[in-house]
Amino acid sequence: MKKFVRVAAFVVALSTVLLCGCKASETTSQWTPPTGTSSEETPAPEESSEEPSEESSQDENGTQYPVELTDIYGNKAVIEADPQRVVSCSPACTELVFSLGQEDTLVGRTDYCNYPAAAEKIESVGEIMTPNVEAIVALEPDLIIADSIFSQESYEQLTELGYTVVILNEETTVDGVYKKITDLGEILDANDEAAELIADMKARIGDVQAQLADSDEEAPTVYYVVSFGEYGDYTCGGDTFINDIIKSAGGVNIAEDVQGWNYDVEELVKKDPDIILVPLWAYDSFIATAPYSDLSAVKNNKVFAIDTDMLDRQCARNADAVEELAKLFYPEVFADAKAA
Repeated sequence: MKKFVRVAAFVVALSTVLLCGCKASETTSQWTPPTGTSSEETPAPEESSEEPSEESSQDENGTQYPVELTDIYGNKAVIEADPQRVVSCSPACTELVFSLGQEDTLVGRTDYCNYPAAAEKIESVGEIMTPNVEAIVALEPDLIIADSIFSQESYEQLTELGYTVVILNEETTVDGVYKKITDLGEILDANDEAAELIADMKARIGDVQAQLADSDEEAPTVYYVVSFGEYGDYTCGGDTFINDIIKSAGGVNIAEDVQGWNYDVEELVKKDPDIILVPLWAYDSFIATAPYSDLSAVKNNKVFAIDTDMLDRQCARNADAVEELAKLFYPEVFADAKAA
């Protein structure tokens, strides 16, 4: 029963993400371009060495504060200086802060920020949508970051208290994640780190797609299980981020023709996908429950239990997701990589 309660909560969360994400897509972050400096002062002879020129180069890549952006609620957020005390109200944002090497700035996170393991040592402020405002205030943050699932009520409470809250837009494509990383890198003065992270992700995903381009195997049809059974059938429609992850890995999402997360179980049975992806905890129950137990993927041992956080969270691990899914979709093509 506990598992199904968790499923229901997850479905509610995803529905909220979708609603907020639609609003987010209408209002993109509008960054104030760095002003830069164009001083033509001639340095003193003793200072015209290689070291100062390297420092100058680094300064050019650094964030020039204040940074201004418009969030999903249409409100302007202004980051006055390099944040030193950050509370993350998003598991994806927490992962990205670590990926950018800025984890020392994190003083707070949510109960669900569980990756990497070091994140769990950071003090929690509770839920994602409605965190404990008092707990956040006690941490004296100079910046609070969140995704569009963050409730407007929490947003208003914190901004009315004078805190800077940045809501990073929910994206619907892998390319959108690169923008999210760029934006967070700008906020945290980690522009070089953001560029390196994006380059690494693009290279890894590009390698997967290059190998698929050389293959003549037919693309498998795929179904992604968010929820099933008595709590309803939910999956990733064609307008979702997870759909783009599946496509990037060479799969064909059978729900690509619908929008949102609701799906008709009769349609699932009719389309009878080649491969089914389920959360780790749901595998045994899914394959034993009718009508799912009669699907070809179940009978052919093509139901795979995966770490869905790699797909659900918009972060650097999305490249891991593309690699892992591609190995499941095309085991022969990636046999050497899997063995390695």
